[in-house]
Amino acid sequence: MAEPIVVGVDGSTPSLQAAGWAGREAELRGAPLRIVYVTLRWPYYVPLVPQPASWGADAEAAARAVLDEATVHARAGRPHLPVSAEIVDGAAPEALVAAAEGAQLIVVGNRGRGGFAELLLGSVSRYVTARAPCPVAVVRQTKEGGRGEITVGVTGHPDQEPVLEFAFREAALRHAGLRAVHAWTHPAAAELGYLQPLVYDVDSVGAEEARLLAESIAGRRENFPDVTLTERVVQEHPAKALIEASAETDLVVIGAHTGMAAWLGLGATAHAVLHHARAPVIVVRH
Repeated sequence: MAEPIVVGVDGSTPSLQAAGWAGREAELRGAPLRIVYVTLRWPYYVPLVPQPASWGADAEAAARAVLDEATVHARAGRPHLPVSAEIVDGAAPEALVAAAEGAQLIVVGNRGRGGFAELLLGSVSRYVTARAPCPVAVVRQTKEGGRGEITVGVTGHPDQEPVLEFAFREAALRHAGLRAVHAWTHPAAAELGYLQPLVYDVDSVGAEEARLLAESIAGRRENFPDVTLTERVVQEHPAKALIEASAETDLVVIGAHTGMAAWLGLGATAHAVLHHARAPVIVVRH
């Protein structure tokens, strides 16, 4: 059986939208869906101290009601989708990261039930995106009907191979077009210690950046011949370019670093896209 897709829910509208989106994604991938509701049996989380063995019947009934509602959203239009639903004890950020072990994708809403309306990305979503061991989908809003295209941010760096592979596979699964966006603000550094010129020819630099994009995706045209590819090179901050593209596509795929860089944060571009994108965003670590 395929590795599962995991979605975290808490009863909030964003989390129920995430459950519906995760159900569609699971159907596309032929994967089972695991719905997780994380809760504390005590009012507060105390690290290294086990939660009580039992809790009130009312609390458990409320949790089961959330799982039942999320299951309805996930199975809408796909009644035979294999779905499991479970209650997990603990603090939501750490528990969801643990639940992502062995999953091919974890899905969360952009904000949870306790989030402030003015915060575009909740603390749980931010934590999971930075630390989960698999790609993370953050669902802010979905688009009716869809546009049949997804966007991938391309840096041109060799360590971005997993991001590009994921984006091409996702486009092939959806029978969607793929828009590869490469944004630049200054000429790319040729080597470590290279000093960028204060004055440069925009057209020649733009042509060089276009060549960099073409080289980054060259080998995948043969591997994914059914994916219609559009290449776009813009002189713009990468975050702004991807946020603008999100208004015109069904999904944005971006990369983020692993290791110590992941614990220090997602990076300015990923952080901005997750906060302001107008479509679901999948973050692939590399």
